[in-house]
Amino acid sequence: MAVPIIFSALLGMALGSFLSVVAHRLPLGLSIVAPRSRCPQCETQIAARDNLPVLSYLLLRGRCRHCGERIPARYPLLELGLGAVFVASLLVFWDEPGEIVLAWAFAMTLATITLTDLEHRLIPNLVLIPSAAAGLLIIALSDSDGLPEHLIAAAAAFGALFLIALIKPQGMGMGDVKLAGVMGLYLGRAVAPALLFAFASGALFGLILIARHGPEARKHQVPFGPFLAFGGIVGLFVGDEIADWYTDGFFSS
Repeated sequence: MAVPIIFSALLGMALGSFLSVVAHRLPLGLSIVAPRSRCPQCETQIAARDNLPVLSYLLLRGRCRHCGERIPARYPLLELGLGAVFVASLLVFWDEPGEIVLAWAFAMTLATITLTDLEHRLIPNLVLIPSAAAGLLIIALSDSDGLPEHLIAAAAAFGALFLIALIKPQGMGMGDVKLAGVMGLYLGRAVAPALLFAFASGALFGLILIARHGPEARKHQVPFGPFLAFGGIVGLFVGDEIADWYTDGFFSS
């Protein structure tokens, strides 16, 4: 069992490194395959030895080898996080290969939009559309009987956040609305607790900002995508259990 775990961790970290490039370049309209990664400060091409997930960051102490520019910590954190989610998905869905692949695809989507929203305040359609297509294909091949539930959940999640966006457009962008729909597609009924955790974590962060900055907190623009991503991970691993707990507790005879 050690070999699959190690493989999953390394695969997740390697894909996390690639997705950080995707997240940086895609909103700028740049190619995600060429040219090779460069330091944004000195524009020196990053050598392969300096582009190893997590390890290179630690060896370089978080700075460019050539100019000393600090490398944002969110990149190795993304690599570590995606590796951890890949391993957790393998362990939780060990006997369900389709669920493992679905969880990995979902985690990659959440990782990418987290970075694009943090860096560019944008959740690109070029991430969401291929993700939705991949999710549909995986579900159709691995769990065709469950596809209607996933489609209904996608429509419900999209509709709920679309209504919020209509009521309060300054607090909810259409990227968030479309992401909620994709989350519903992947999670099925587990999207309900996922959205609950997303809004709760976002509200908690807002309270922390108010406590720290007072009225000035209103000037801080906080993207909601990372909170949706957090809720998505919660929904992925414990969303069904939360939904069962709720329905058994409130609707059981």
